[in-house]
Order: sequence, then C-alpha cells, then structure tokens
Amino acid sequence: MDFTRRRMAQAIALGSGLTALQVRAAGFPERPIRMLLPFSPGGGTDESSRAYADELQKLLGVPVVAENKPGASGLVAINTLLAAPPDGYTMLVATNSLAAVNPVMRKDLPYDAFKDLQPIHGLLNSAPVISAPLASGQMPLRQMLLRAKKEGRSLSIGNYSEGYQLLAAWIGTLEQVPVVHVPYKGPSPMLVDLVGGRLDFAISDPTSAMELVRTGKLRGVATGGAERERQMPDMPTMIEQGYPEFETYVWSSLFVRAGTPPDIAKKLADAVGTALVAPAIQARNANRPGTPMMMALGALGDFQRREYERFRKVAEAAGMAPR
Repeated sequence: MDFTRRRMAQAIALGSGLTALQVRAAGFPERPIRMLLPFSPGGGTDESSRAYADELQKLLGVPVVAENKPGASGLVAINTLLAAPPDGYTMLVATNSLAAVNPVMRKDLPYDAFKDLQPIHGLLNSAPVISAPLASGQMPLRQMLLRAKKEGRSLSIGNYSEGYQLLAAWIGTLEQVPVVHVPYKGPSPMLVDLVGGRLDFAISDPTSAMELVRTGKLRGVATGGAERERQMPDMPTMIEQGYPEFETYVWSSLFVRAGTPPDIAKKLADAVGTALVAPAIQARNANRPGTPMMMALGALGDFQRREYERFRKVAEAAGMAPR
C-alpha cells in the first residue's frame, strides 16, 4: 500500500498503542488555532493578546484566530473551551480572574480551574490602575475615602471581572467605606462612564487607562504595584498613600483544555515563550505597561495555586463569601 510518510508514521504509532490524539500531536498544528478572549474588544489585554496571536501565527505556520467571547464573568469563553476537543486547537487567554479569583468568589462554577484548565504559558503581568473623573479634583485617594466615610456615603466603583470586584471591595475595607459594585463587560464602556462622571472610581488594567490619563481625560489615582508604573510615573502607588498591605497584580496566561497531549502543550508553550521575546513584541511592550510572564506548564500551574490562596485571604479580609 502506498502510504505517505505521515500515514506511515501514524500507522506505526497506532500499532504501538498510542491514542489518536497522541498521533495527531506529531503533526501539530495542521489547521487554524482559535484563541478565545473572555473580554470585549478594545481593552489592553485584548490588544496584547491579538499581538501574541499574530506572532504565534508566524511561529506555528497556521492562522491563530483571536475570538472575543465576553460575558458571564468569562464563563462564555470557558464553556467554549470545554466544548472543544483537548487537542490544542482551542486556546484560552485567562486572566487571574478566571484562573484564580472565580474559584474564590463563586461556589457554583461550571468548571474547575485546576482540573479543567491546563496551563501553557504566562503572557503579561501588570499592576491594576485606580482612576477617577477629573471632577474629583486633585485629592489623594486616602482623603477621598475619608471624606466619603465622613459624609456617610458609598462609592461607586466600576469593574469588569471578579478580580477587579474583589479589589474594589478591598479598597472599601481600607477606611470602612461602603462600595457599590458597577459591573461591565469590558474596560471601554466602563471608562466612558468614568469620563462622563457616572462613577466615583474605576479599576482597570493599566493599558486601558493609560491614554485617558496621559491626555488628561481621567485622573490616575493609584497603582496597585510595589513601584510606580513607568508609563505613568506621576501616579502614586497604594503603598505610598499609606496602605502598605495593598500590593496586587493582574496577569494573563494561556490555557488549553485539560487532557491535551503533553507534546502539544509543550509545543505551544515553547512557541509562546519565543513569541514573548520576539523583537516585534518587545518593541510593542516597550511603550506599554506590564512585563512578560516567563513561566510555563507546571511552574505556571504552581503560580496559579499560590494566586488562588492569596485572593482567598483577600476575600476573607474583605468579608466576601462565595456566592
């Protein structure tokens, strides 16, 4: 029988008792790969994810198609991933909200963040930004919180993920100020409302807020990192403003469905690691907040579990029980 080389390899592999998925791993990838984005178009994480998809496409030799799947705190994207075969052709860009915060905040999750998601590679790590409308004046965050407490009023804080909601609650506990959570599907509509003065504060990734802060349309009140954001050096940290315990970061990583063959997972991880240090990506990131996350596979899984424990402690401090 006239077999092609690939068919001969498949026949030999099948004869040795390997599964069909393991056989397909040898030729991976052979067709387009989907990259699911659990957020609306236009935000910082969306833009950076699309840049990574473009670079991966060059490295893997097949189209890597970014698809926005916002809604239900990321569950739309998660369900899409879990409905796909564990073959590496469907990937998920998950933020810390999906991978570590949802398990803390939700008791009815239709997925297990540690059993259903297989870590591939970290993407970006950055500090969240707390911004306010220009009408808030130049008052530092601590004074704004104390004034709200004195006046006996709550603060409306926009957010677009479970992680940012948890941080909003944490801010309220700093001076015991009631917080009204205002949820959005993504940063763009939230920041439009903030510019319009319909919110007291908003919490976002730094890239989404950066241009609005730079152009004077919003006021950057604080960053959650240990150091000031290099792209917004005038914005103080929470630590500088008298809250030494408030140090937190937001991160995004690439996951596939659990059960994906190890060879495929490693090939994807190697490609992402190469993409993160590609000249085009480095040039892009030079003018944007955040740093690349150079951890993969098991190391990323260990990091995910540590983050879960950290957010669990934050939730306890904020008095937030799973709902």
